[in-house]
Amino acid sequence: MRTVVDVSALAAIENPGRICILQSKWYPEFVGSMSEACQKVLSSAGYTDIQVHTLPGSLEMPLAARDLLAEDSAFAIDAIICFGVIIKGDTLHFEMISTESMRGLGSVMHDFRRPVVVEILPVFNKQQAIDRSSDDEFNKGIEAAVAAIEMVAWRRAHTG
Repeated sequence: MRTVVDVSALAAIENPGRICILQSKWYPEFVGSMSEACQKVLSSAGYTDIQVHTLPGSLEMPLAARDLLAEDSAFAIDAIICFGVIIKGDTLHFEMISTESMRGLGSVMHDFRRPVVVEILPVFNKQQAIDRSSDDEFNKGIEAAVAAIEMVAWRRAHTG
């Protein structure tokens, strides 16, 4: 099911910090499209400090997220957003990378108590990646940006 995310009523973030986008180098046509859509929404919400880091793949994202947050003693990073595409092949690579990436990123989010939004797409074919990364209202980059903004607003209102 494809869902359109409403960006018209996003919370205003006072004094926005930094957003770090981690993206896999694999399938740059899909990953880049999601990242660009995400950056547009973040920019429209007032974020000007958006850092994009291109990594060897999705499996490396938990370490990169952990390193960025561990070095962020000033709590300048509001959220980390991760983009990747893993297409099912004939081996267990798909399952291993998908599972370990999600597990690792979840661990980082809980350890550092900062939102880590994950749009690493485990898909069965390229068409599914196209459907989720096209230049339209269904682009998962939009959804990721909205989730990050909503979590930052919620945390600022509820955790002081």
